[in-house]
Amino acid sequence: MKRILSLLTLSLLLSIAAFAQGFAPVYNPTLPYKMTFAGTVVDLDRSDIQEKLDRELTAMVYTHGNTLLTIKRANRYFPMFEKVFKQNGVPLDMIYIACIESYLDPLAYSSAKAAGIWQFTEGTAKEYGLEVNDYIDERYDPEKAAQAACRYFKKAYQKYGNWESVAAAYNAGTNRISKSVDTQGVSSAYDMYLNRETARYIYRLLAMKAIMENPAKYGYVLTANQLYQPIEYDYEDVSTPVESWVDWAKERGITYLQLRDANPWIRNSTLPNKSGKTYRVAVLKDKSQKHSTVKPKVHNPNWVKK
Repeated sequence: MKRILSLLTLSLLLSIAAFAQGFAPVYNPTLPYKMTFAGTVVDLDRSDIQEKLDRELTAMVYTHGNTLLTIKRANRYFPMFEKVFKQNGVPLDMIYIACIESYLDPLAYSSAKAAGIWQFTEGTAKEYGLEVNDYIDERYDPEKAAQAACRYFKKAYQKYGNWESVAAAYNAGTNRISKSVDTQGVSSAYDMYLNRETARYIYRLLAMKAIMENPAKYGYVLTANQLYQPIEYDYEDVSTPVESWVDWAKERGITYLQLRDANPWIRNSTLPNKSGKTYRVAVLKDKSQKHSTVKPKVHNPNWVKK
């Protein structure tokens, strides 16, 4: 007990000294004692894994803006993603890939020309069933892109038999991970020598999971009305050409801005639609237009201040 009191006293004195010099104390985030990812226990007693996780957790905890936005956006997107993943039999922990890929920004676009929450490149998107052209880009449809991500995950899992290697493949590509499996004689990404970005990627996933499961532990304090709320829409099937989405929106009592925000997969002001394909278009409901009239829903009680 005396030792504990002495440590607390020392901590207090150091804090006072730091404030006196104009600095706030900077605390290193506490690593979890144990973790599981996609049902597999991760051996945090391994020094290399502990240090790699510590790096990513420290970086993520102190990247306040993006981490805070991810928590708030998760309240909107996680219910949809969890439903999709359960339907496809994919572990829910794989949803954290979207968190580190895009911070759950539906309009994210990278220097590598990857787009949307799930950050598909055009070629991979088309391979996994998404339409991408000058008029439609389903990489920006969070639900359809999540379905495509599940198809990717399940196909990769058939190759590797563990989800950490599937995650690594999502970052580096299956060719690189398959080559690593063949040349290094290991099956898990935790044991592979990988390029720097991919080597960090799997630990960023663990760090994001740790924070998202208990944000308050890492200093993030939110109330229910600060979380981004799911938006309610009416839906209309469109299977004909659209000469003007601006006029289409006005006819339904919404602005073109509201139409594009609700349907980021629309990429042009017109839609030739020569094939007669049916598109499900979201139209914002009146009651979802005012923040003050929406009763806050909290998907995960751990995300808000108790």
